[in-house]
Amino acid sequence: MTEQIVPDTQHRGFVERLPQLPRDLAQLARFDRPIGWWLLFWPCAWGVWLAGAGPQWALVAWLLFGSIAMRGAGCVYNDIVDADLDRQVARTAVRPVASGRVSRKLAWAWLLALCLVGLAVLLQLRMEAQLVALASLALVAAYPFMKRITWWPQAWLGLVFTWGLLVGWVALRSDNWDVLASVYAGSVLWVIGYDTIYALQDREDDALVGIRSSALRMGGKVRQGVGLFYGGALALWALGFWLYRPDWFAVLTLAPVALHLLWQVATLDPDDADNPLARFRSNRMAGALMAAACFVVGNA
Repeated sequence: MTEQIVPDTQHRGFVERLPQLPRDLAQLARFDRPIGWWLLFWPCAWGVWLAGAGPQWALVAWLLFGSIAMRGAGCVYNDIVDADLDRQVARTAVRPVASGRVSRKLAWAWLLALCLVGLAVLLQLRMEAQLVALASLALVAAYPFMKRITWWPQAWLGLVFTWGLLVGWVALRSDNWDVLASVYAGSVLWVIGYDTIYALQDREDDALVGIRSSALRMGGKVRQGVGLFYGGALALWALGFWLYRPDWFAVLTLAPVALHLLWQVATLDPDDADNPLARFRSNRMAGALMAAACFVVGNA
């Protein structure tokens, strides 16, 4: 059924073997594309490990579970809202709602089921963290409309996709807001950078149907733009670490993630069909390296 598989899927294993309807629902929630929930999860882990309360494996596991469910819910909502636009873009025209394989009614029911899983995770957190998590819903609801009104929907995505950093931190402590603000702002810039890389896949179709993106806005200077956003992210992360622990060792823990982001920019080829997707997916490693840095700074 390769005609029903979007080009950027990692359609292997369990999802591939499902019957048609369960497979469509799994694809609707992007279970076949785990990079999304990794990118949503890593900031959660950053917040937990930078908070300095040790590994907190149970909390981290709950946040991973919640990231998978809520990333899926966000994708279902996005596809319901964007179905008409998705039909006009080659990469997204075969998505389950856009193609008609899944009705809007069934998609809403699937969205509700995923949100109930998210609610189960929410109830594992202390009240302050629950309130912070719930505050993200307005940002999530508005995101699909950003590409219609601004050239920088990636900035809004940055606010949404790094919100877990706030949740992870507040789940354990309620102080050092300057540290949290700096690391969060840097994380938003990181998302703008990597999602600009992702948006390179759709530049031609987006221009034809009137979808706005940072990749289009930057034109022929995408590499320079991504480099600036990544550089800003590293600077703000370094500031946050310094505010938390004013010694050079804390800043030096960012060296591995800095080298990785530099590699991304140096090897990015906006005109290669496969290169941007590979560089985008490599941010799973960037997130892991940043998580290691947060753990060391928070707990060493």
